[in-house]
Amino acid sequence: MFPHVRTSGSAHERGRQYGAMAAAQVRRSIKAYANLFEHYARWDWESVSREAQRFIAPIEEFGPQYLEEMRGIAAGASVELLDIVAINVRTEVMYAAKARSAAAVLPHLECTSFAAVPDDGRPVLIGQNWDWKTHASDTTVVLQCAPDDGPRFVTVVEAGLLAKTGLNEHGLGVATNALASDRDTGDAGVPYHVLLRALLAAESAPAALATLQRPIRSSSAHYLLAHRDGLALSVEALPGSFNQLYTAAPDDDGMLLHTNHLIHPRIPGVDVGLWLMPDSPFRLQRARQFLRQHDPHDASTYEQLLADHVGHPSGVCCHPVADAIPAQQDATIFSIVMDLEALSVRLTDGPPCAGPFRSLDSESFLSGRENPA
Repeated sequence: MFPHVRTSGSAHERGRQYGAMAAAQVRRSIKAYANLFEHYARWDWESVSREAQRFIAPIEEFGPQYLEEMRGIAAGASVELLDIVAINVRTEVMYAAKARSAAAVLPHLECTSFAAVPDDGRPVLIGQNWDWKTHASDTTVVLQCAPDDGPRFVTVVEAGLLAKTGLNEHGLGVATNALASDRDTGDAGVPYHVLLRALLAAESAPAALATLQRPIRSSSAHYLLAHRDGLALSVEALPGSFNQLYTAAPDDDGMLLHTNHLIHPRIPGVDVGLWLMPDSPFRLQRARQFLRQHDPHDASTYEQLLADHVGHPSGVCCHPVADAIPAQQDATIFSIVMDLEALSVRLTDGPPCAGPFRSLDSESFLSGRENPA
């Protein structure tokens, strides 16, 4: 099982607890990204740290508490602050100006996400496969957090990063997909993973959208938002401000599906993600096909979909390409299905085809019935 980390208190104290409890995994994350940055960008860690330094001011202006969480993680894991900032801006570093010279071998990020909003009283569902470098199987943790300045939340995330997919006590769920456009030049702004953490502090779907509208964002990404009240929204974001957000509501069947290419018909520029991840439109096609054949508002449907191998090895359930070098080995690291009414989380510790979904103890934690310590 992925390690479980529980934190509470102030931003710095939560970070310190997180860093201390996941110190080994945090250090593995730093080592793994040092190797990846060297492979993709030809940067040593000193160069990466200089690049990370540029993001400190935008993060602090957007939310000083998030930088304070990073300081706490660094203290708890006995590493440098810039080490933690660097892995939290790893998406942006990959697309910084110098790194773009290695664009032909940039990582093939592959994620398939969904949200289902029924009209028959059944609960809102949201989830995804998270596909990334195989080292992440050794660095992923389940973070259960009880802040003293915001809602409780649960997120499944690489150790040292602030957040990824998850939900909070208000029934707001967040899933996500990496995107890439020709606008991704590594300009300093609020990073992708800081925004994912900020979304988990929102009390409602409109508040979550306002969170994405507020800052200058540094990179492209897809944010899938859903709330137990029956609201959901797909947000494709390019680098920039509020006028570079492109939204879509659920279809007539209450469904939102997304993979790793741009879908909105009016998005400007070049969809680099479609070039980097040519399997993306086929995974989206397969997900739509699968849901036409199964009940799209039953949680078990998504447990089956996320294990689907059509298009293997680059199917919805992703497996490494046998002859790829280690730095280019991708796989489904975890699958997650969240019921926003029950505040329940079903998770696989690895690819869904290899092991059963297990239920996290999220309901009692998020509802406050369980002590966070």
